[in-house]
Amino acid sequence: MNLSEVFIRRPIATTLIMAGVLIFGIVGYRVLPVSDLPNVDYPVISVNASLPGASPETMASAVATPLEKQFTTIAGLDAMTSSSGPGTTSITLQFSLGRNIDAAAQDVQAAIAKTLRSLPTGIVPPSYQKVNPADSPILYLALTSQMLPLSQLDE
Repeated sequence: MNLSEVFIRRPIATTLIMAGVLIFGIVGYRVLPVSDLPNVDYPVISVNASLPGASPETMASAVATPLEKQFTTIAGLDAMTSSSGPGTTSITLQFSLGRNIDAAAQDVQAAIAKTLRSLPTGIVPPSYQKVNPADSPILYLALTSQMLPLSQLDE
């Protein structure tokens, strides 16, 4: 005797079992509380500093490094990324999900204030802003055409 023999001999019971599984599946799916993509807002702060005329190497060593050393002392910091260009440096701080963004902003402001004395003279004081990573676009699309004017291409 095999498993399929029971279902073959009793087609009405098989139909009722399958209908019950289908009904429980539909009801279970409708009351399922899980979202496909939950809305998670990471506390992220971006710090920008500029020193007119400085090379990227100078920005990295004289501006970004002291700021990064001070930022590592902030509690709840998960990730820190920085990039330096001619005359500018940008540092992005990502905090743990349980961290309050306002308290983190106060800690960042205090860290910037402590670092100001060790930064080069002539620097524009570093500024910070709260950033929502979900606001950044997923895709940039640039179109050009030699045959259509820009207004038609835009449409």
